[in-house]
Amino acid sequence: MTLKLRVGRKGYIILPKAIRDAVGIDEGDEVVVEIRDGIVLKPVRKKLDVDRVRSELRRHVEKVRKLKDRLEPKPGELASISLEEEFMS
Repeated sequence: MTLKLRVGRKGYIILPKAIRDAVGIDEGDEVVVEIRDGIVLKPVRKKLDVDRVRSELRRHVEKVRKLKDRLEPKPGELASISLEEEFMS
C-alpha cells in the first residue's frame, strides 16, 4: 500500500487513523524511521500482524462503501490528491 501524505509545519506527518489502527500504532507510541531508498516508518517493538492489517483495512473499505452518494473515482483521478485532502471534504 502506498499513501501520499503532506508534511506540515515543523515537519509533522499525520498518519490517518485507519493506517494507525491497521498497524497497531497508538498515541504516544514510538516509531523507527529507516532511510533506505526512501523513508520507512515502523512501530517500535511491535510485531506487525498481517491478518489484523487486512481485517482493519477491509473494515475501513466496508465503511467507505456504505457512504451515501459516494462516487467511485476514475483510474488516476486521485493521483495528485493527498489522503488528508480526500478526507477533508
